[in-house]
Amino acid sequence: MPGLEGALGLAGIDIAIIIIYMVGVFVLGTFFGKYVRNAGDFFIAGKALPFWAIGMSIVVSDIGAMDFVGVAGSAYTHGIAVANFDWIGSMPAMVFAAFVFVPYFWRSGVFTIPEFLGRRYNAAVQVIHGTIWAVFLFTMLSLMLWVTADKLMYVVLGWNRQFTIWLMALITGVYTFSGGLSAVVMVDVVQMIIMFVGGLSLLMLSLWQIGGWGALREQLTAAGHADHLNILLPHNTDLPYPWTGIVFGLGIVLAIAYMSGNQVIVQRTLGARSEWHAKGGMLFGGFLKSFIPLMVAIPGLSALVLIPGLKDGDTAVPEMIRLLLPPGLRGLMFVALFAALISSVDSTLNSTTTIWTTDILGRFKQLVTGVAFGERHVLILGRVFTVLFIILAALVAPVVGQTESVYVFIQTALSLFQGPTLAILLLGVCWRRATRWGGLAGLVLGVGFTFILNFTEGLFPSEDPFLFVAWWSFVFSLIVTVVVSLCTPPEPDEKIRGLVWGQVVSDGVVQRILTERVSS
Repeated sequence: MPGLEGALGLAGIDIAIIIIYMVGVFVLGTFFGKYVRNAGDFFIAGKALPFWAIGMSIVVSDIGAMDFVGVAGSAYTHGIAVANFDWIGSMPAMVFAAFVFVPYFWRSGVFTIPEFLGRRYNAAVQVIHGTIWAVFLFTMLSLMLWVTADKLMYVVLGWNRQFTIWLMALITGVYTFSGGLSAVVMVDVVQMIIMFVGGLSLLMLSLWQIGGWGALREQLTAAGHADHLNILLPHNTDLPYPWTGIVFGLGIVLAIAYMSGNQVIVQRTLGARSEWHAKGGMLFGGFLKSFIPLMVAIPGLSALVLIPGLKDGDTAVPEMIRLLLPPGLRGLMFVALFAALISSVDSTLNSTTTIWTTDILGRFKQLVTGVAFGERHVLILGRVFTVLFIILAALVAPVVGQTESVYVFIQTALSLFQGPTLAILLLGVCWRRATRWGGLAGLVLGVGFTFILNFTEGLFPSEDPFLFVAWWSFVFSLIVTVVVSLCTPPEPDEKIRGLVWGQVVSDGVVQRILTERVSS
């Protein structure tokens, strides 16, 4: 790191902390490689994860460096209403997922959400849904690398963007390749502790600089930004977060779909050592998530007072770090931001690899040859894809990163398929009459409907109507799936046996089979 100390004013202790952290993460991650003997160990940690590790990993998998940038940037631009994405959009949905979907998924013995949809409906649904998620997760992987390199490390530390991208790719790629989900989760535990220490430090320094929450409210009101303090915005607002969209689009659709149907989140619970640990991990993660808005949104509001007039809200937190943190804390905050990045990158990389290996390439081979990959081949492919995707993500990161608002971009992308996904997932679990053609029509027509809603001007008052798009696409896909299912022959009992929630929970024969599958 030539010239780092002089250019950035970092003390020797700061540089020592950074080096020790990087080496420690690398060693800890690669240590778990010796426990990976088969595909189950690599993709779902051999079903050995405790609840506390699952909960902590879920939080840092969902909340990374992009949230420090994106949520704070949206709070700077639009106000505290963005905090609803954690308070309304996470905690209730995580409780719902813990008691409905998580026990079902864990007992069913699947590796991925697309795998369940393929078994419940047909191979077309599995491949289409898996491809959608795989492309989205790969895009997110590239975006994470670029946002951290461009809006955090370059602004705060002055690091060369390409150097940062490839350093991240090297560290996360090596230990994800070596240890799979076990390495990812156990590194995430350390990352969460570091991230919380850094995030809470920035929160306290921000409020201390302004004079507390009361002073922040007064100064925002005096500056003409009183609307930034409204947790719920009017329905007819032209901002992205109207209360109707928050309640219906976010609370009912996007949140539940994200926490129950997102491979990055669900994969941790699939690796739980028992059903109790799977549910407990999701609930513990929901408790920890309640602190996130305080760490990311309030510093964004504070920046509106301390650094008014920023052209790009996503630079609010990097500027706050640069201006507020004394030299003695810069190393710690760097490590916290680095931890936030790595926790999101390693989780996304592992889930992307899982979907591509099992739901796309593996399913395609089975359809063409009639023979599935063996355990050894799946493990080899998983590691090959890990290397391939982290290299490709680093290469395309500068292109993918050219978007004005990171957080709105992510939510808009999710709204294009989360509504249809939740519809067919919910009906597949709860309604035995749902058929393969109903699920396929609900997914394909639903995704097509989201594009019509999202790109037809004048349908909604908001300039970024992703919340409304999510709600109405969910309703549309529900109707399509039900109508088509009723118009097509019902699925035979032997096909859906063990795939409908009531059967999985109460059917003794199914439970015995699944117990043998898990313990084998």
